[in-house]
Amino acid sequence: MSETNAQPRLWTPEGFREDDWTHADSAEALAGNGRFILPLQAFLDLDPQVREGAKERLGVLLQPGEQLDKIEGLLDQLSLVALAFPAFNDGRSFSKAELLRRRHGFTGAVRATGQVLVDQLPHMLRVGFDQFEVSHPTLLARLEAGRVGGLPLHYQPAAKPAEKGAKYSWRRVAAG
Repeated sequence: MSETNAQPRLWTPEGFREDDWTHADSAEALAGNGRFILPLQAFLDLDPQVREGAKERLGVLLQPGEQLDKIEGLLDQLSLVALAFPAFNDGRSFSKAELLRRRHGFTGAVRATGQVLVDQLPHMLRVGFDQFEVSHPTLLARLEAGRVGGLPLHYQPAAKPAEKGAKYSWRRVAAG
């Protein structure tokens, strides 16, 4: 089934909800009311005082080829980091989410945007994503039915804690 042109719906582990964030092309959007997700360069070009004063209304969108270290020292000025998945086979944003949570201790929202697919969602949750812009029809149907999916055992550690398996320390059981 192919991606639709429908407007994405926002899903979190608590269910679907209204999205109070808007993707903006430039910092000029901050002159209005609301919360805005800016492209990386627009965010970096903001005056530091503007960034500091707009923290609760400010998010940044990182494309797969953009480096996380460009915002490393500015994470305290962000409420949301959106990580793009422009193609299903580009997984660089998985690593960025995990680094944001574990290495950098980012506590704001980490959002997946773009091609969020049904078989990737459980892995995205494990590495630290907590918001998802969903437009894929199969995933929408499953989430509406309350089915997230995933496997009960994992071999690798992740940002989300998991219990060690009964017999093997390297086999982890999904945390409840």
